[in-house]
Amino acid sequence: MTPFRIGHGFDLHRLEPGRRLIIGGVDIEHDRGCDSHSDGDVVYHAVTDAILGALGRPDIGQMFPDSDPRWKDADSSVFVQTAARCMTEDGFVLGNLDVTVVLQAPRLSPHKETIRRNLADLLGCDPGRVNVKGKTHEQVDAIGQGRALACHVVVLLAPSTERACSGT
Repeated sequence: MTPFRIGHGFDLHRLEPGRRLIIGGVDIEHDRGCDSHSDGDVVYHAVTDAILGALGRPDIGQMFPDSDPRWKDADSSVFVQTAARCMTEDGFVLGNLDVTVVLQAPRLSPHKETIRRNLADLLGCDPGRVNVKGKTHEQVDAIGQGRALACHVVVLLAPSTERACSGT
């Protein structure tokens, strides 16, 4: 077995009036929200892809296609929970998770600790293994003009001392 696995996740959504803005499981008061088939949580989407990528599994779009009505307005925590289950089944645990949310507004600072704890709960790890940062795009491009937001995630998976599945 490969001793460690590294994955990168990325997500980007347009911000539109009349939608809820959910970031890392936190419903944030804002005049716009993510235009998405599911709830549009860029953090949960990027975390899911980072874990699935580290495992060599299909990406979020393949596992939860927007053509499937089951995922219409779905709570994205289900995607993270599925990725966490895959991680356990493949014999890995979270080494650490580094999340960077890129948005001009609203400010992420008041919500970072809650997002960090939400992720730790979903992934079954100590919150000290999760880092959440907010960055602006300095008023450049659609993100900097407040018309979109994005998220980058890097994850390190380590072999579990207890194997959930045999054969790998």
